[in-house]
Amino acid sequence: MTGYRHRSASRLALWGAFLAVHGWLTFLGVVVVPGESFYDLELYRWWAQLTTAGGPAAVLSSGWVYPAGALVPMLAAASVGTGSTVSYALAWCAMVAALDAVAITALVRSGRSAGAWWWLGFLLLLGPVALGRLDAVIVPLCIVALVLVARSPAHARTASALLTVGAWIKVAPGALLLPLIAARRRPLRDVVVPAAAVTLTVVTAVLASGGIAHIGSFLTGQGTRGLQVEAVGASGWMVARLLSARVEVVFNEQLSTYEVAGPGTGVAAPVLDVILVGAVVAIGLALVLARRRGVADAALLPGSLAIMAALFVTDKVGSPQYLTWVAAPIAVALSAPGILRGSPDQARLHRSAVEPQGTPPWLSMAAGIGLAAAALTQEVFPWGYALLLDGNGAMTVVLVLRNLLLIALLVSALLGIRGVVRRDPEWVSELEDEPRPVGLRRAEA
Repeated sequence: MTGYRHRSASRLALWGAFLAVHGWLTFLGVVVVPGESFYDLELYRWWAQLTTAGGPAAVLSSGWVYPAGALVPMLAAASVGTGSTVSYALAWCAMVAALDAVAITALVRSGRSAGAWWWLGFLLLLGPVALGRLDAVIVPLCIVALVLVARSPAHARTASALLTVGAWIKVAPGALLLPLIAARRRPLRDVVVPAAAVTLTVVTAVLASGGIAHIGSFLTGQGTRGLQVEAVGASGWMVARLLSARVEVVFNEQLSTYEVAGPGTGVAAPVLDVILVGAVVAIGLALVLARRRGVADAALLPGSLAIMAALFVTDKVGSPQYLTWVAAPIAVALSAPGILRGSPDQARLHRSAVEPQGTPPWLSMAAGIGLAAAALTQEVFPWGYALLLDGNGAMTVVLVLRNLLLIALLVSALLGIRGVVRRDPEWVSELEDEPRPVGLRRAEA
């Protein structure tokens, strides 16, 4: 009875914190700093207004910065109407809170509440930008997808479909299909076919709406972007800007972003595009190695974190909300530790190589770094962004420190993959004696 009361009190505290965090972030975004943190929601409202007036073709008949599926959450928030910015923002935050509630439920049911608590702390530290962007819609989808795989390999097809839906809203979740493919014994059936089915559905819908000619514009529309001030790759120029008038910040009117301009920046942006692809390929090869050594399941979450961190570190854009991409694998790893040791057969096979260690060092490092990076990101955006653009030295230092943490986050994930591949007991969690999630026990039965 005492244990039941304790669990009930813990769940009540968790949901109380959930409401408090989302209420606070909504208040900041809608009332305190709407122009700074919720600016994108005004764009979403405008696009939703165009769509409701003239159909999807009103938006998709020309090049668009987002995949076609991004219209769906924008229109969902427009169910209250598109005449008021405040009402649209409130509807958007309510929609995101509903998605987050599903993700929190999935995290809690996966075995531990640690990941749910970590994620709420992460959102609070990141600030209102954690709610006011499309990324707030895709991250819960990523969390649920990874939880499903952590509970049972039988859910891989559903996870693949969810990640593909997320990719058609914003590209990043599609990268998580790579570690999922590496972890499955039948990747074509369990990952590729569900992803293709979702893609076919989206293409058919866009074809029917009259926007098929520009369905891939989001892939080519980023090619002309410069080096955004927040990007990790821009850190050197942001520091040089404090010392030289040859480096300056300019406004890209077409994309409504601030970019750094100076000697070498024109070359750096396309080079980063190549490095990004190379980083993903390199991580993919590491996951292939994990698969060949029979530990692909255990590499799923560190591999997912490595890919998401690499996308952020090597991206020439580096918008603050991108940090939410790393939240899903960390939260799921904290909540479902069983997946860190791979399948039951793999755990028995490698029992001699891996002794019980609890939370592996790579995950402890990633969780701490993620929270610190979130806090510094909020300090820069929205609170210190104007100072940063004006060339404030202190705020530039904060940004550079944040970017260094992102590199450290990537390193922690790579160490996690390395530990799995080498079957290093210090870097792999083997929790065979702990209670397993119900979903896993049923799948094994």
